[in-house]
Amino acid sequence: MRFLHTMIRVRDLDAALTFFCTHLGLREVRRMESEGGRFTLVYLAAPVDLDGGASDAPLVELTYNWDTEDYGTARNFGHLAFEVDDIYATCEKLQAAGITINRPPRDGWMAFVRSPDLISVELLQKGAPLPPAEPWKSMPSTGVW
Repeated sequence: MRFLHTMIRVRDLDAALTFFCTHLGLREVRRMESEGGRFTLVYLAAPVDLDGGASDAPLVELTYNWDTEDYGTARNFGHLAFEVDDIYATCEKLQAAGITINRPPRDGWMAFVRSPDLISVELLQKGAPLPPAEPWKSMPSTGVW
């Protein structure tokens, strides 16, 4: 068995793509639209997983249903996790883009943010944790993740 993808239902495809591609750096690898099923599927991958032309990279599948549907607060999904080269630089970039850091990287290792569709996204420092640093080590958590 091998991991293929994680599916997330999104309310606004453009907002979701801005979050995952522009702000987190994922790349769109394929898209499928179904007129009969009234949905669009967009598959995303991390650039490092695509290096060397890998065709079996783990994917995030964004499912956009064309008809309005209430998905609630999305807490039942859990979260996605991504490894980052520099947790502080990543959180600083996201915060500058107006994204709330729900669980700051106080420990130099882990942070949480939420997508426009309230999906929790965990960011983990690659390798060893960075030394605790301000403003992160004194920053309180905000909201839920």
